[in-house]
Amino acid sequence: MRLRPTVASLLVLTACAHTGTRATPDAAMIASARGIHERVMTIDTHVDINPANFRADTLNYASKLPRTQVDIAKMEEGGLDAAFLIVYVGQTPELDSAAFAKANAAALEKFAAVHRLTEQIAPTRVGLATSAAQARAIYASGRKAIFIGVENGFPIGADITNVRKFYELGGRYMSLAHNGHSQLSDSNTGERDGVWRWNGLSPLGRQVIGEMNRLGMMIDISHPSKASMLQTIELSKAPIIASHSGVRALCNHSRNLDDEQIRAMGRNGGVIQLVAFNGYVKCDPKKDAERNQIRTDAIAALRTEFGITATAQAEARAQIDALPTERKNAYLAKQEEIISRRTLGDTPATVSDYVDHIDYVVKMIGIDHVGVSSDFDGGGGVDGWRNATETFNVTLELVRRGYTEEQIGRIWSGNLLRVMEEVEKAAGTAQTMR
Repeated sequence: MRLRPTVASLLVLTACAHTGTRATPDAAMIASARGIHERVMTIDTHVDINPANFRADTLNYASKLPRTQVDIAKMEEGGLDAAFLIVYVGQTPELDSAAFAKANAAALEKFAAVHRLTEQIAPTRVGLATSAAQARAIYASGRKAIFIGVENGFPIGADITNVRKFYELGGRYMSLAHNGHSQLSDSNTGERDGVWRWNGLSPLGRQVIGEMNRLGMMIDISHPSKASMLQTIELSKAPIIASHSGVRALCNHSRNLDDEQIRAMGRNGGVIQLVAFNGYVKCDPKKDAERNQIRTDAIAALRTEFGITATAQAEARAQIDALPTERKNAYLAKQEEIISRRTLGDTPATVSDYVDHIDYVVKMIGIDHVGVSSDFDGGGGVDGWRNATETFNVTLELVRRGYTEEQIGRIWSGNLLRVMEEVEKAAGTAQTMR
């Protein structure tokens, strides 16, 4: 059952409503939007996970967890019908066999966590979707569809057969780099110092693109560099996706796509899943640099306060998870407050600011090339859509701007599933030709 959004979350939308043709939501508009939200399939293409929340013998992802933005209970409450849970392993400077082996093991742990959820923890409430048709069937059954996406190809190492292994485990998209140049591709982070490793894709990265096309795995260009992204479009035999990106013209950040990249996505037939990540939705480069330093210092002080000594993300998370429950929750609450920017004195981005990014892409390349992503539990969230229980507010804002039910259905799921089907079809053709 889908519960009504909170009064507070609706007030956020009302308070940020634009003047002019965009009406302030009234009871009739809210009722209309609610009906649309219940009828269309909603997909969020980027939700980070912690394997500690996928243990069958503890409070887990099937419950309403106190400090996660997404879990099955929150999806049910907010009417989020499907989500890509992310196998993410952070980048390290070392590109050697030891680093690859460690990353591969961490990736396999996250794959296993998702399988525990769909096979053991909550099989009557969720199902693992490995195709567009399977996702629709799970949705039709009344369950939530769980996809798996791979953020960062770093864990495949130098062994291209790992692409197939990840695909066989359910991975249905993968990006070739994260924050830092990988063995496969340059990262957007090269813009910070102008230092590049491959000037786009590496030779192995080019082979991986061919293998992903052959298997039917969508190629994600959200973190790799612009040069890598444009080269990927030239090489790929199927449409590609940006699983969680914004518009650079609205927020000048290296993680966002500029107009040339947006137009290239349109020509490719791909889809840009606009991301509700505060710092990619609304930004001022100079102020953001200052705020980022404040945030970095605040997190460092928080870790010192709670005795978190590890610097690597996986090790730090393990130390946090090992804290006594009350102390762990206190840590996570303070961390959430820092990340949400409320301690920095600036005005957070809103759902309205977020949908501005959707509008921009629609006006530039059309309704067929936009989708929705949150980056929840990876730093994502804007006022009005802070967790999965508030998912309805995105639909309400789209209704407020005049999008029709058919268009909203395409934005929420139709475009992404169309690309997924085209990637599947291209793979079938490629395999037939072998």
